[in-house]
Amino acid sequence: MGRARNLVVFFTDQQRWDSCGCYGNPLGLTPHLDAMAARGTRFDQAFTVQPVCAPARACLQTGLYGTQHGVWRNAIPLDPAHPTLARAFRAAGGFAGYIGKWHLGDSACRGQTLGDQDPVPPRLRGGYDDLWIAADVLEFFSHPYRLRLFDGDGKIVERKGYRVDAQTDLVLEALDQRARDRDRPFLLFVSYLEPHFQNDLDLFVAPRGMAEPLAEKGWMPPDLAALRGSAALHLPGYLGCVASLDRNLGRVLDRLRTTGLDNDTLVLFTSDHGCHFKTRNGEYKRSCHESSIRIPAVLQGPGFDGGGTVTELVTLLDLHAALLDGAGLPLLPRCGGRSVRDLVEGRRDGWPDDVFVQISESQVGRAIRTRRWKYSVTAPGKNGWDAPASETYADECLYDLDQDPAELVNLVGRADLRAFRDELAARLVRRMTAAGEPPPQLEAAR
Repeated sequence: MGRARNLVVFFTDQQRWDSCGCYGNPLGLTPHLDAMAARGTRFDQAFTVQPVCAPARACLQTGLYGTQHGVWRNAIPLDPAHPTLARAFRAAGGFAGYIGKWHLGDSACRGQTLGDQDPVPPRLRGGYDDLWIAADVLEFFSHPYRLRLFDGDGKIVERKGYRVDAQTDLVLEALDQRARDRDRPFLLFVSYLEPHFQNDLDLFVAPRGMAEPLAEKGWMPPDLAALRGSAALHLPGYLGCVASLDRNLGRVLDRLRTTGLDNDTLVLFTSDHGCHFKTRNGEYKRSCHESSIRIPAVLQGPGFDGGGTVTELVTLLDLHAALLDGAGLPLLPRCGGRSVRDLVEGRRDGWPDDVFVQISESQVGRAIRTRRWKYSVTAPGKNGWDAPASETYADECLYDLDQDPAELVNLVGRADLRAFRDELAARLVRRMTAAGEPPPQLEAAR
């Protein structure tokens, strides 16, 4: 199977896997992603390794866990000494460009208020030095109908219209330029804010007229139907954002076709984490639950066309590895993932049958997820904003996903499940130490 010359990453923010038709959503929101999945490869069980913005983004850029690359919570810049996707691509002679939300620079460290933000300095741009049209914390620098970004010289780029549409206009201009200048292979990383909420409004703002028909349909995934949270208010707008993103994914895929770039370009669609709509804590993510950690992941292009559906558990670290491997580049040092290309080509031996998740800000938490079980722990007395890890954790959650896929019944502390708990605890300790954490004590619930 061939390798790709170019890479395009279509990266959304806070998008649940079950918002997409190819993952079972019945509302017809994502025809372009569904077609992409039919042509390429869909990863049915894909997960973030850190359910909050900056850490997850750094994980995808570096192939490392949060405690390894140092961005274990928001408001920590990514150390420019780390190898990244962009630096690897440029070292091989390629072009690396970035458009959209970054959230790995120093603006996020100074508590910016709405509309007040500095451009990300070149040394903190992760190696995306050939094209840069981005803002560090887009939700604090723009509005749903007012896109504002900085160019590579630190000058404001402002576009009218709905933010997703306006940002995609910039993407299409960049693809047209790449089509005219084919001397260098390119990596174009496109990072949208949507379907993340607009922070100053605490609302998910869809294009005008898109949320109301979705509200009338009344569909909710099982966890939200049972727990509600803010879903009655927020879900229609959220789903409208998803539909807008899909329409713009279609524009990007169409431009790749019309410029003749599609046959040698690998396209990844994925998200940084999910959204639980204030059902598991006081906000939208930062929990061990499927609603927070399970994400869509679809790859199309050389090496992945015709791959069908992959059911093994994969993470953002494996997708990071797949981008480099798919372009014929070596993996970065200490990469914690394995290229999902192996799964497409039938090399399943030794593939992990669990995923490891680090949780920050809301808690100092750790979780492991197998095909059937979810087990999580939290550090008593630790502040999730101040501490990256702990020497001691206590049982928090145990879910049987076969019997309870919506995670409504917490089985932690059940004496008849102690053997399962102990096996999962041992797995979790192994995963933590493999990621460079000291061996912890895990206190069992009684």
